[in-house]
Amino acid sequence: MKIIKTENTAWTNRHDTFTETMKDLYELGNEDDLDALDSYNDATKGFLNMIAEAIATQTCLRPLGTGWSWARIATVANGIMLDTKPLNTRFNITAESVAAGYSGDPEHLLFVQSGMSIQELGDFLRAKKQSLKTSGASNGQTIAGALSTGTHGAAFDFGAVPEFVVGLHIVVGANRHVYLERASAPVVSDTFVQNIQAEHILDDDLFNAALVSFGSFGIIHGVMIETDDLFLLETYMQRLPYDDSDQGKMLKGIMQTLDFSTANLPCGNERPFHFGVLINPYDMDKGAYVTTMYKRPFTTDYSPAVANEAGIGPGDDAPSFIGLLTDSIPALVPTMVNKILGASLTLSDLDAQGQLVKRLGTVGEIFNNTTLRGKLLSAAVGFPIEKVNEVIDLMLKANDDLGPFAGLFSFRFVKQSGATLGFTKFKHTCVMELDAAHSDKVHKYYSQIWKILEDNNIPFTFHWGKVNELSPTRINNMYGDAATSWKAARNKLLDANTIKVFTNPILQEWGLD
Repeated sequence: MKIIKTENTAWTNRHDTFTETMKDLYELGNEDDLDALDSYNDATKGFLNMIAEAIATQTCLRPLGTGWSWARIATVANGIMLDTKPLNTRFNITAESVAAGYSGDPEHLLFVQSGMSIQELGDFLRAKKQSLKTSGASNGQTIAGALSTGTHGAAFDFGAVPEFVVGLHIVVGANRHVYLERASAPVVSDTFVQNIQAEHILDDDLFNAALVSFGSFGIIHGVMIETDDLFLLETYMQRLPYDDSDQGKMLKGIMQTLDFSTANLPCGNERPFHFGVLINPYDMDKGAYVTTMYKRPFTTDYSPAVANEAGIGPGDDAPSFIGLLTDSIPALVPTMVNKILGASLTLSDLDAQGQLVKRLGTVGEIFNNTTLRGKLLSAAVGFPIEKVNEVIDLMLKANDDLGPFAGLFSFRFVKQSGATLGFTKFKHTCVMELDAAHSDKVHKYYSQIWKILEDNNIPFTFHWGKVNELSPTRINNMYGDAATSWKAARNKLLDANTIKVFTNPILQEWGLD
């Protein structure tokens, strides 16, 4: 493995909201003069040696993806951050590498190194006429980073990124690396495990715990994913009333039940693949922005959606443009939000008959944003969908009482995760995203919102990779026995010396060390 010790002692996250101090930043890479498998196994040896050295010197290690997180997940204090982005080898899986009882199609299995980005994955799969099963709104994250924080998207009958992961190759000590998968759903054969020279562990509890583990279960080196046939998304964005009119009641009803049987949406009562609602608290008279996407068979006979250069496209979220805001003059916040939102969001056009014009694209084309405009904050909480309208009422009242909030209220809907600490933990989770200008006022506003939710007995969880205020008490309230099981799994998989290497300040702050 190539290891470049950069001697950098400071690192700033992608959103420029904090700077991390450290002992060093290592840039890692595969060896060019080896074939793919030998290079992969050589990288495994490199990780083993780094962990051995970290144990000997009592140094904290933390793998780093693209720095997309607002949370200080990569905090290392006086430790070493490992830039894994250049580790982006991928392997197609042959029939001999698949377990005899595997019910899926080996052609739809792909094994990738942890540094491969979602964008790279999408491009590679497109050439194979395949697709990721879901994606977050942006595709700049590495697969390990997106997985380890529970990146969710809004494919509400499928779930979040962890749901398409079926195997993990993790370096868990100075002399040990394991290939981990569920005992209830084995995927690979002994041949595959022998090829990567790993110890094979089939254990549902360990696997589910490791899925969302924010870099604390060792170094995720490889990820086995299940893919889908290439498909198109037929997308629409329209404004619908959010009030007591018939259309408003329809929207409110869908949001709290995900029952589309009586819907009057662009494709009638057809159940969408993706459903999201954006609320601008300063322009409620015109209703909410409603995005629906419908899964369609792939065809080459379409014109991909064109990006909105002034703002965002049909699959992007508010961080694509909300950083242009400021809350320095409170009286101007509503005007600024309306102005920037109007220039940034692209509603579906109407045809000559007054019908919404569909926009088509693959997952990679629709969810393709890697651009950020300005310095911003983003927080997100998940709660049961039946609470969504109650939460919106609380948010609108809070904005009147505590605001003005220099941002928007966005709601996405996601199926329950199988990950032990997946924050989309409810049968169907509504994810409320609060994207806003970067300021101390917004941080204070966030704190007040969390208290309002708790005071009104709204059960909720925090997105691990966004701004949050987690504590041992809150994590216990949110996850209960699941948090205990997660810690037990970590203690079972890692020995005492390795646990110290992968225990960082934020894990201690959360009480998960």
